[in-house]
Amino acid sequence: MYTFDSKIRYTECDMEGYLTIESLVDYFQDCSTFQTQLGPATMEYLAKDGIAWVISSWHIVINRLPKLGENVTIGTVPYKLSGFLGLRNFFMDTDSGERVAIANSVWSLINLQKGTPQRVTKEIEDTYPLDKELEMEKAPRKIKIPEDARVYKAEAKKIGQHHLDTNNHVNNGQYIRIALTACKSVALETGNDDLKALDEAREGMHIRAEYKQQAHLGDMIFPVIYESKDEEGRNVYVISLNDENEKPYSIVELVRK
Repeated sequence: MYTFDSKIRYTECDMEGYLTIESLVDYFQDCSTFQTQLGPATMEYLAKDGIAWVISSWHIVINRLPKLGENVTIGTVPYKLSGFLGLRNFFMDTDSGERVAIANSVWSLINLQKGTPQRVTKEIEDTYPLDKELEMEKAPRKIKIPEDARVYKAEAKKIGQHHLDTNNHVNNGQYIRIALTACKSVALETGNDDLKALDEAREGMHIRAEYKQQAHLGDMIFPVIYESKDEEGRNVYVISLNDENEKPYSIVELVRK
């Protein structure tokens, strides 16, 4: 397990002073990077060998989003390394011990030049001591597009510089933000109160994201929203963030608890 302490900053909050969901994802990603930099398989080691960890999927459970100024501890628990795959949990706790968010994630080690999976090395194993997997609700890694669903098409989004990370790809958290923005725009157009509530939610949310291909600066994303219900009768929104050929860059699922 690796942890670090922080305080929720103004620049990480929305207009109501709550931590944004994309900032929560950034905290989790920063946590894994901080652990990586302890080595021996640092970012520099990976870059020298032309390999990188690429995320395949998230499952994030938000109990509540913390507010401006709250003290928090962010942690990560790598619990499985096998072949080219790495599985790890994340969490964010308050200084009183309240768990405000927990997540599971699946990562793939990729040879960037060949575009093929790369087996984990001894140095990488030494960088991520394995620990016990955290207890949280299990969810499939793959997100299915529901067949019997109400379908909405949201306004296309052009990728700008602010969407990118250091690899010049769209940051993982930004895909989730684009999906939420699509929900908000459709809610304004249609008067769908459930979609509006989803965008305004600050607690009790399940988020799953599956990553299919990388979007780059200037690419257009065409969001398609599928509304259905799960076995518990909850509204489920699957947002397919497509390219111009209707192939998804990412698929995001949003459910209120």
